[in-house]
Amino acid sequence: MAQLTINKTTVQNKKSNSLFKQFLRQWDIQLMVIPALLLIFVFSYLPMYGVLTAFKDYNIMKGFLDSPWVGTKYFEQFFNSPDFSRVMRNTVIVSLLKFCIGFPAPIFLALILNEVRHMAFKRIVQTVSYLPYFLSWVIVAGFFTSMLSTDNGSVNIALEQANLIKEPINFLSISEYFWAILVSVNVWKDIGFASIVYLAAIAGVDPHMYEAAEMDGASKLKQMFLITLPSIMPVIIIFMILAMGNLLNAGFEDILLLGSNPLLREVTDVLDTYVYRTGIQNGRYAYATAIGLFKAIISVGMLVMANYLARRSGNSLW
Repeated sequence: MAQLTINKTTVQNKKSNSLFKQFLRQWDIQLMVIPALLLIFVFSYLPMYGVLTAFKDYNIMKGFLDSPWVGTKYFEQFFNSPDFSRVMRNTVIVSLLKFCIGFPAPIFLALILNEVRHMAFKRIVQTVSYLPYFLSWVIVAGFFTSMLSTDNGSVNIALEQANLIKEPINFLSISEYFWAILVSVNVWKDIGFASIVYLAAIAGVDPHMYEAAEMDGASKLKQMFLITLPSIMPVIIIFMILAMGNLLNAGFEDILLLGSNPLLREVTDVLDTYVYRTGIQNGRYAYATAIGLFKAIISVGMLVMANYLARRSGNSLW
């Protein structure tokens, strides 16, 4: 038994020495990583003690330490609130719409661009498609609000000229249109930049596979589904796992700016906007923290579940 303990200690020491030597060999690379780790530690881990606010009757005058402990009071308030079903419904529906439409969209764009052989045209399309990603949501929301307005909005003008409507429609005040507008704007903004990753993965596919498939008579469509997609599937799965972890992040800036009309509250109130309104605007900090912690716990659970399912296919984050 003593000999076994000594052997384990020896193996652990060798591993420690090996890691230290590897660190010394890569000191220049490690120096580049350290600032990022410090940034994450300072801004992501140190403030985590603030989640205790969810279990306290926080009073800004008493401070964090002197505020009384109330346990799960604010979690129960949220679950029993009349807003709970509406907020959760909107969050789940908007998140699923963004996931089901926004996730595959850049994959399809990358597959299509990969088949374009005119390099100048391909570069122009890539540039035009990923430029919106660098625009702030304030600019994007103002742009689409102007397009959809009843006062000389280009969409209403085009519909009137096509004799599809008789009078302008105020799209951003009708709840039936909001989810479609929100998802469309998100896809337009993010599709180009997200497709870059998939194009990079496609560039790593062995060209001999395409040549062999072409000799066997496979069409471009068959090559796309039988070679390209299976080859980039590990990248797709990794991004899908990350997307599942963010499934309750229905959005904040886009919904807050595009759905500022109070008439849309029934379809625009998601977890993030609800937390902003109750926590920041109404000063209910402990209540808002409890909702945020609830969302974080669900998100971590979904991330772990998605990673577990992906591991069975041989691709996972850990």
